[in-house]
Amino acid sequence: MTQRFTGRTALVTGAGSGIGRATALAFAAEGAHVVVAGRRREPLDETVTLIEESGGKALAVTADVTRAADLRDLVDATVDHFGSLDVAVNNAGVLEAGGQPAADIPEDAWRRMLDINVTGVLLALQAEVRQMRTQPGGGAIVNIASRIGVHGRIPGMTAYGTTKAAVSVLTRGAALDHIADGVRINAVSPGASATTMSFKPGETEADRAERMRTAVPVGRVSTVEEIAAAVLYLASDDAASVVGTDLVVDGGSTA
Repeated sequence: MTQRFTGRTALVTGAGSGIGRATALAFAAEGAHVVVAGRRREPLDETVTLIEESGGKALAVTADVTRAADLRDLVDATVDHFGSLDVAVNNAGVLEAGGQPAADIPEDAWRRMLDINVTGVLLALQAEVRQMRTQPGGGAIVNIASRIGVHGRIPGMTAYGTTKAAVSVLTRGAALDHIADGVRINAVSPGASATTMSFKPGETEADRAERMRTAVPVGRVSTVEEIAAAVLYLASDDAASVVGTDLVVDGGSTA
């Protein structure tokens, strides 16, 4: 295991499970101090425990990404505890109104996804950039988008795909806005991965595996560790010239 992030601090939102937790663990394994954030404390504490059991250092902070004040406090807590904010991963997101055609999307579900998946990323990015551009070395930000936002060819996923397409566009624009500040901004767009979001209603793990054998060119879902590896690459010095990209990790589904 390399130690690309020794002496650096990484912040991960939505870190209580799935891709967020895997990403937090991966940063810790490569030497980073990690701040994990989310709305519910218990799963965050579980992530911290996993990091500390492996010899890492972590801090859990509850925050609602739809509240700018929460995100400012989150960044302040990160810097107060570990001294800097070198990497941020904006992973918090929700999937609602899945399976419903555009004409039937409930307004409250639409607004909730926009608030969390789009506005939440913007507000987090704003708080992160404000800190990063004041410190030597700047920083790196990785937003989590989705391959559904790349092509939008899945019926019933219009609302979710719209929000994730917005994250991709936000990433590219913000990357150009802030590269002169020393802040690199990129995105990762996962395809079907080993999280609860990839299950259809009533589907078992065996059912999903069978469906993925033909639905995805590689014949399976991506592991959360594979998604985390892509995030760490974009956040690392190995990607020093990568700015404003959306790295799709989907087993060939959008090829």
